[in-house]
Amino acid sequence: MLSDDISKILVSEEDIKKRVKELAFKIEEDYAGEKFALVGILRGAFIFISDLAKNIKSRCSYGETGTTSSGKVKLLKDVSGSITGKNVVIVEDILETGTTLGFVMDHFSRKNPKSLKICTLLSKPARRKFDLYAEYVGFVIPNEFVVGYGLGYDEEYRNLPYVGVLKEEIWKEN
Repeated sequence: MLSDDISKILVSEEDIKKRVKELAFKIEEDYAGEKFALVGILRGAFIFISDLAKNIKSRCSYGETGTTSSGKVKLLKDVSGSITGKNVVIVEDILETGTTLGFVMDHFSRKNPKSLKICTLLSKPARRKFDLYAEYVGFVIPNEFVVGYGLGYDEEYRNLPYVGVLKEEIWKEN
């Protein structure tokens, strides 16, 4: 079982559900009466953005973009429509070094949105290489190797309903 590879649960399923609802409420409150778009950084954010969108009761659109996390950012799919003059919330699973989000924020800012904000489920400040500010943060976590709730290792563990610390012997093998 996947759960056998987890040394401890860092953020429970219940805590995630509660915090996602709070983040959705805060985003709605900040954009009261205005439309906004949620743009997810795939693959890791797919569960988070889905749950976030389900908890938003006001009008919002949904777009997506893809990146790989290898220290180099490669844009696999850009948003399909124009974001010029629109409010945009970039949704990310984890803000670690800031490499991916720095690239995405720069890329999207050149498209002249009305506003551009970051919503991340997890923030790991100990790994930060770039100075980025996330307006919406689910949880600040320590510098541990985490998986679950969309975050994966070797394309596994994404389906765990919580965020857990992967046992070191699993990821140190490779």
